[in-house]
Amino acid sequence: MIHQFTKENIDAIGKVLGTKPKPLGNDVFRFEVKNEDEPRKLALEIHLGLEVNDEQMNMVSVYAYNTFLQLHNCTAFVASEMLQQVTFFGRSGDKTSGLIVEKTAGCSLYANVDHAILNGDFTQLPEDLMMCGIALSLTESMDDDFSF
Repeated sequence: MIHQFTKENIDAIGKVLGTKPKPLGNDVFRFEVKNEDEPRKLALEIHLGLEVNDEQMNMVSVYAYNTFLQLHNCTAFVASEMLQQVTFFGRSGDKTSGLIVEKTAGCSLYANVDHAILNGDFTQLPEDLMMCGIALSLTESMDDDFSF
């Protein structure tokens, strides 16, 4: 089930990232994020209700210097003012992917993470997996359908 983004969702994402959304038509929103302290910037685009094989999906794209990332089937997001980041989630079966966009124009992607990693004790994981478990632990606050 895809998340039905609302105007309030789009505004909350912009608030956390410190930028205003720019509508590109009726179903795409672009956020331009700049870090003035470091020469870093990125653009985040949220594509709503794309129709693929007679099903609708949301897609989140990030454009940065020498980098292009996409998260298909975005089913949820968490906009955290405390962390100054927005985490977009996609779930397929027992795998979760997360795309994290930071107010400081940083970006991270964790793809196809098994739920056993997210539901286990992250302190028992190797260091490289520990960061993934911590970063995607926000899914614990959501129910199985990622309802809002």
